[in-house]
Amino acid sequence: MDWQIVVTFLVLAGVICSLTFLRAGADTILMGGLTILIVTGIVPVGKAVEGFSNEGLLAVAFLFVVSEGIRQTGGFSFAGQQMLGRPKSLTDAQARVMVPSAVLSAFLNNTPVVAMMMPVISDWAKKMRISISHLMLPLSYAAILGGLCTLVGTSTTLVVDGLLQRQTGRPGLSMFEVAWVGVPVMVIGLIYLLVCSRWLLPERKPAITPMDDPREYTVEMVVEPGCPLIGKTIEQAGLRHLPGMYLMEIDRADDVIAAVSSNERLAANDQLVFVGVVESVIDLQKIPGLKPATDQLFKLSGPRSERCLIEAVVSDSFRFLNMSIRTAKFRSNYNAAVIAVARNGQRINKKIGDIELQRGDTLLIEAHPSFIDQQRNSREFFLVSQVEDSTPPRHERAWIARLILLAMIGMVALFNIPMLVAAMVAAGLMTATRCCSATEAKRSIDWGVLITIAAGLGIGQAIYSSGAAKLIANAFTGMANDSPLIVLAILSFITLILTNLITAKATATLIFPITVATANALGVDLMPFVITIIISAAACFATPIGYQTNLMVFGPGGYKYGDYLRIGGPLTLIVWLLTVIIVPLVWPFHP
Repeated sequence: MDWQIVVTFLVLAGVICSLTFLRAGADTILMGGLTILIVTGIVPVGKAVEGFSNEGLLAVAFLFVVSEGIRQTGGFSFAGQQMLGRPKSLTDAQARVMVPSAVLSAFLNNTPVVAMMMPVISDWAKKMRISISHLMLPLSYAAILGGLCTLVGTSTTLVVDGLLQRQTGRPGLSMFEVAWVGVPVMVIGLIYLLVCSRWLLPERKPAITPMDDPREYTVEMVVEPGCPLIGKTIEQAGLRHLPGMYLMEIDRADDVIAAVSSNERLAANDQLVFVGVVESVIDLQKIPGLKPATDQLFKLSGPRSERCLIEAVVSDSFRFLNMSIRTAKFRSNYNAAVIAVARNGQRINKKIGDIELQRGDTLLIEAHPSFIDQQRNSREFFLVSQVEDSTPPRHERAWIARLILLAMIGMVALFNIPMLVAAMVAAGLMTATRCCSATEAKRSIDWGVLITIAAGLGIGQAIYSSGAAKLIANAFTGMANDSPLIVLAILSFITLILTNLITAKATATLIFPITVATANALGVDLMPFVITIIISAAACFATPIGYQTNLMVFGPGGYKYGDYLRIGGPLTLIVWLLTVIIVPLVWPFHP
């Protein structure tokens, strides 16, 4: 055996073991493996870094920006709450979570979809008194299953599509080509989850409980004239079951409604007085049609999209002690607006402007982030800290963001425009229309994911150029007595094992050269093997480490490793069986 093949196998084994057992990031491990292959001369530098120009990789980067535009405009969060509604049972709740997630993941990269859905579902679960552990893992699995249905559903498909075009010269996959196998797998997978998850998925407490914050704020919100909330009942508007917050009263003209009924209908300019924790104050800002009642907010310099929420504790050196917020001219003196006040767990039954500030009061302030730097060392406040993810959504641009998303999908699906071009245009429009700023767009890109993909492509090139791929392919064909179907089944099974041990994108890029060599050795068409690799590499259900969405829900759901194997193991076998049956029927070995 050639020394280059031996070194390539050693590096590959080291990468797989490191990804399985070490806590280092996949990007670090794969770049380390690629560096060894470059230094030993097994893969030339030019070939090793070609992955960084892969069309699928670049498309993934721009899709992160598109998803950020949707998130920053709140184009999905409030609509998601309304869409989920009120379930009648646990199975109904899981169906309400999984079906929309699967459909959405078919047209948006599934990682950003889960990122957008998690806070929505977390809040919804608290309102509905459902354990979050019954919903988070089904959310991840549904997003993965939905991603199998289209070209843009998962970055793994985009990466393999880029490899197919670059290394074989074939035209890329169409938008819905993988749907022939992806849709049946998704439907049967969702049915399995709905039927079996109640027994296979135990109830676990989440590892983090942000709603344990004891500080209760009093905050006033006003119903904007012309907004969609007008005429809806408190229940219909989603204001009755807010987690960690309740509606204390409604001030309507000269009338005060103290005991607010669920059937009370909202009117324009209603002032709603809420009492609750800081996370719920953030949730209120995400509801289109509600805005803080203080008029000081709209006299601040700079647009609201550049501000954030800040908590500041009043010290005994505060120059306006025992003065009302209005009398102290807080906005003029600090270029900040107080939107809520917490006082030792006491409820403050006063308008925000009439509250007299006392030592130890915690103020929830909306201001530019520069307020933190200016006041951090001030004697007037004991503590100044920014509330995470508290920038008010750009509700007025939500319709633009949704339109851009639909246009991107239409460009690919109806006009056969390359995904990279469509994603570039959509990302550019998101920043041009100020759905997200250039800074937010840059911050939204997960560079670790991109480096993982690019380094995996480089290692895949080494497997091909060293002759290792051909050696493995010959071993496969020998094991299967040259039967394409048996080889396909073996290749799919090995891919499913690897994707659960390492990562989906790394598995796809490492297996692809073996796939090409195997098809050539058998003298059959490449496409059934390519589709099999796409489905098998993306179908990561049995471990939390193989796919990002599984890892994202691990902590919030309070899961253990065994939970993934218990419910994801059978799902993996279902995907394997369906893939081996369906793929040869749609993509024959001898077209």
